[in-house]
Amino acid sequence: MLRNGLEPWHLLILAIVVIVLCGSKKLPDTARALGRSMRILKSEAKAMKDEEAR
Repeated sequence: MLRNGLEPWHLLILAIVVIVLCGSKKLPDTARALGRSMRILKSEAKAMKDEEAR
């Protein structure tokens, strides 16, 4: 059953559930916050890697 992992229709169902739970009005704000968090995480990881190299 879980042979192939995630298939495209799984992602579609997940997207529909997220839209229903969060609402379409909050979705852009949530995506923006997620993008900011990913940038911060990326910059912190780079800073740690640079410190380790010194």
